[in-house]
Amino acid sequence: MSSIKEEISKRRTFGIISHPDAGKTTLTEKLLLFGGAIKTAGAVKSNKITRHATSDWMEIEKQRGISVATSVMGFNYRDLRINLLDTPGHEDFAEDTYRTLTAVDSVILVIDSVKGVEKQTRKLMEVCRMRDTPVIVFINKLDREGQDPYDLLDEIETELDIQVKPLTWPIGMGKTFKGVYNLYKKNLLLFKGSQRKLSNDAISLTDLSDERLDAEVGETAANQLREDVDLVNGVYPEFEESDYLAGKLAPVFFGSAVNNFGVRELLDCFVEVAPKPKDRSTEIRVIEPSEDKFSGFVFKIHANMDPKHRNRIAFVRVCSGCFNRGSNYHHVRLDKSFRFSNATAFMAQEKETIDEAFPGDIVGLYDTGNLKIGDTLTEGEKGMFKGIPSFSPEMFKEVINLDAMKTKKLEKGLSQLMDEGVAQLFTYELGARKVVGTVGALQFEVIAHRLLQEYGASVRFAPLNLYKACWISSNDPKKLNAFIDSKQRYIARDKEGKLVFMAESKAWLQMVEDNFPDINFHEKSEF
Repeated sequence: MSSIKEEISKRRTFGIISHPDAGKTTLTEKLLLFGGAIKTAGAVKSNKITRHATSDWMEIEKQRGISVATSVMGFNYRDLRINLLDTPGHEDFAEDTYRTLTAVDSVILVIDSVKGVEKQTRKLMEVCRMRDTPVIVFINKLDREGQDPYDLLDEIETELDIQVKPLTWPIGMGKTFKGVYNLYKKNLLLFKGSQRKLSNDAISLTDLSDERLDAEVGETAANQLREDVDLVNGVYPEFEESDYLAGKLAPVFFGSAVNNFGVRELLDCFVEVAPKPKDRSTEIRVIEPSEDKFSGFVFKIHANMDPKHRNRIAFVRVCSGCFNRGSNYHHVRLDKSFRFSNATAFMAQEKETIDEAFPGDIVGLYDTGNLKIGDTLTEGEKGMFKGIPSFSPEMFKEVINLDAMKTKKLEKGLSQLMDEGVAQLFTYELGARKVVGTVGALQFEVIAHRLLQEYGASVRFAPLNLYKACWISSNDPKKLNAFIDSKQRYIARDKEGKLVFMAESKAWLQMVEDNFPDINFHEKSEF
């Protein structure tokens, strides 16, 4: 058996993030194709082909052509084990993406060459900034008439507050797109629009004054490339791996994912520079991946991955040691020991049972309801891993049960979907009204659809005039109780039973905060 250190050196765990429609799911597929994990690319529904994108497997995703749940896929490439987490691009599912970013060691950010940096891209980069996550940028859709490459790079630097270094450079764009020159490997890749074949015939060109360049792309394009490369080398910093690993410099690749173009260059550079699994902090100390004892945390829960079997799977990121199937592990929050005899690795919806997993790996554990997002599992140590917050939602609606006979099913469904972190549930102390809070409107549709399909419960969501749900605490229990008594109509509890103040407007919240200085109002549940 190989040592833990050897296994760690083979692991690369990363997330793919982007604004909706930038081509993230397509890029994910092409990476899997190059990794040999799938044989043919599935086209998304709009292409009138029945096979859907591999990483989109929930019914509603297939209908809408969007990713709403994070998919985990593992594949091998150049003797490395790559763990890829495809995240929802749709902003209504941002919270799932923020949590996923806690489980990866680096990210690939996909940007649409036509639209450039968009609102959601900025938000996602802020989360990467908080953790100094290393970022590689892939500028996609070069086969369309997009923005000027220099403008795109300027926009990335200004809007996302990160230095960039192009490692490939496009020759033309849209109708005049001829290919890319790889500045990193000094070779030329010519574009032959093909969605089916995996091209790998790069022409080695260490010297751009070589006449072969003119012969391949034409004199005008060749001269433009020579000018561009001189300018790029003069303007942008040298690519230093240490700056990339510190999250200060983002290497940039250009390509067209739908045409398999520029993807291999991205993957080859990624496996050379991307970080191995890193250390992680618990409340007690910093845990090194190479430690002997196993530890990991739950960053996502998914109910009913298999519609025939009503099961829940908790996604666990292994942080240290070796996870062994069938072993007993300590559940820190419950202070209890659990044995996990059923452990799986993922290839989107395909699952395989595994006997062991190493730092960087994502393990799926079948669970009957003991695990929650943020839970830590260890071989006995008591520290919880830090950094999986719940943010105050932005939209609130009351749950109206349309079938009183199905109340139990509704409660079970709501409980399980909230465990997944799809949305947050608040129950008023007075009258027990249930309110669901989400980041975006589409989530209400997904919840109603899944409650009906998976639990047989029909609901409608009634709009509520609420501004924010703030978690409350105080160092003085008497003052907290007095506050609760005076504001009972506005007090609810979240799923964990924590006290929440439901504020109806910004001005009113400000006034209440001023009137009750001893009460702390938190916009995150992590305090």
